[in-house]
Amino acid sequence: MFDKLSDRLGQTFRNLSGRGVLTESNISDAMREIRRALLEADVNFKVAKKFVSEVAEKAMGEKVLKSLTPGQQVVKIVNDQIVELLGTTAERLEFTGKPPHVILLLGLQGSGKTTTAARLAYLLQKKHNRRCMVVAADLQRPAAVDQLEVMAKKAGASFYCDRSQKDPAEVAKAAIHQASLQYNDIVIVDTAGRLHVDSALMDELERVKSVTNPDESLLVLDGLSGQDAVNVALEFNERIGFTGAVLTKMDGDSRGGAALSFRSVTGKPIKFIGIGESVKGLEEFDPPRMAGRILGMGDIVGLAEKAQEMFDEKEVTKLQKKIKSNSFNLEDFRKELVKIKRMGSLSELMAMLPAGMRPAGADLDSSQFTQMEALINSMTAKERLRPEIINGSRRKRIAKGSGRTVRDVNRLLKEYRTMKKMMKRMRSSRGMAAMFR
Repeated sequence: MFDKLSDRLGQTFRNLSGRGVLTESNISDAMREIRRALLEADVNFKVAKKFVSEVAEKAMGEKVLKSLTPGQQVVKIVNDQIVELLGTTAERLEFTGKPPHVILLLGLQGSGKTTTAARLAYLLQKKHNRRCMVVAADLQRPAAVDQLEVMAKKAGASFYCDRSQKDPAEVAKAAIHQASLQYNDIVIVDTAGRLHVDSALMDELERVKSVTNPDESLLVLDGLSGQDAVNVALEFNERIGFTGAVLTKMDGDSRGGAALSFRSVTGKPIKFIGIGESVKGLEEFDPPRMAGRILGMGDIVGLAEKAQEMFDEKEVTKLQKKIKSNSFNLEDFRKELVKIKRMGSLSELMAMLPAGMRPAGADLDSSQFTQMEALINSMTAKERLRPEIINGSRRKRIAKGSGRTVRDVNRLLKEYRTMKKMMKRMRSSRGMAAMFR
């Protein structure tokens, strides 16, 4: 997420920080690089131009130029401007009146509405203790109802559909009535999309919205589509209106232009972002924390929240002692793999650490967890407890026993050392203290 932009901005800031004194020429050069970085990240041209102009005006001030740490002052200005660009503060869902409250999901076909419906139900139930019902009102795709039913089960949410009904407005209306009988707090309505914005789609959505009178209308957009997502948002807002957006597939977009342009162009907040593939892959959008990720400062709060979901206090205390005594072994590593898999990939988690705390060389995706567990299972108890004894011959035996290669064994040991190093850095960081309480 935002990898390319983060790298470009990081290089620019390193060039500034390396200078004891900044001149107007230095800042002008830096602003040119920042503008290029934003445009390459597919940020709207007008947004990028205004952003750089405002940063330059503040950076040229006497307070910065005569500061003892002018480079850091410029970084702070850029950080504050990015936060402002993203919306300053997190905007949560708003519900008023008597439940069940209705959330209507809008968007084009393929944007991720069905997956988002289940993810939103999971998040609201898990984090906010709400009873949710998801409604299959996408009657255009034959598989949409089945997909949502499977996802709803994974989310632990109630599910409503009427496979004989052809009118999505009637389905939604009946679902809300059923939700009230079942004492559900929230009804999440998944609607149909098209490959492009057309009058038939808008007419259908207007009827569904009129019948449901939603508390929140969330526009689900494909984060990979960049500026196209912003253009689609403008059309939906003009015809239907919405209260906020969900940007999906954000872990697959190293640019992030849609997120940086959205608020400024549409005037609407981003309320959630979708990452990964599981039902847990929805995050509440927080501008200050997102700015930290973009600038390589990490998201310590977000990482702590993920950790607290997976670890209880006794486990944390035990793990803390092992890390402190440097006795974290492969048996411990295997146990943590399951938890890490639930939290996200190792590379995702390290991206939430400040740049200076990230160990180099880690490259792990979730598909490799099963392989790594098989390798550890092929080891003796002594090897798991004392990984340092695993020499060449032992590696060949472990590889043969697990049906893998020696290269896979080497990769496992490398990832083990990386995790051990990362945990030590997290343990020694004041910012991570909350994770180990």
